[in-house]
Amino acid sequence: MRLNRILLSSALIVVAMVVQVSVLARLHLPGAVPDLLLLTVLGLAMVYGHVGGALVGFGAGLLADLAPPADHAAGRYALVLCVTGYFAGLIKPENGRLKSATGPMVTVVAAAIGSTLLYAGVGALVGDTAARHVGLTGLLFTAALYDLLLAPFVVPGIMFLARRADNDPLAETNSSAKASDISSGWLSSGTGLRIGSQRGGLGGLKAKARSRTTRVGRIKGVKRL
Repeated sequence: MRLNRILLSSALIVVAMVVQVSVLARLHLPGAVPDLLLLTVLGLAMVYGHVGGALVGFGAGLLADLAPPADHAAGRYALVLCVTGYFAGLIKPENGRLKSATGPMVTVVAAAIGSTLLYAGVGALVGDTAARHVGLTGLLFTAALYDLLLAPFVVPGIMFLARRADNDPLAETNSSAKASDISSGWLSSGTGLRIGSQRGGLGGLKAKARSRTTRVGRIKGVKRL
């Protein structure tokens, strides 16, 4: 990974870890805890691709394994986030634009459910049966629900910062349009509208109106002659 990616990923992961431990974990919500660290890995993976996503996921998981108040075997969450980051990076858009929120939303739900199942499965292999006492079904439902509600406020911003640090051409056009372009798919998912196509459509309508005005002017000039 490039140096700017390493620095940005490290900073975002540390911030996400601090917020998750000091704020989200203290909300005492029923079931699972909103996984801000997972959402950070997903946002970076959808920009960096499957290899970068796997590396970021491994580093984030290892930090979660070693940082207090971790009470599980070291390397357990690193494995979970490494696998999650790899598969999330496979849906990286070819042109870097998110035209629909369907793909990212499905990815968030699948990652929340898959990471919970994988974490519980690895725990069962090492003798940790805490998931059975809490209730695996409740954990899966609440993990998917909390992460899905939190994702629109986290993932687009993470992707924007990652592209900006990479000097991506998409991040060079307009600073105000960057965040809206990245999050347009999330905000327009319920309506089926695409902001990019709307802009193109408005431009086309203006061009057509100008051409019609020019034609009318030419016809009037001919009649006067």
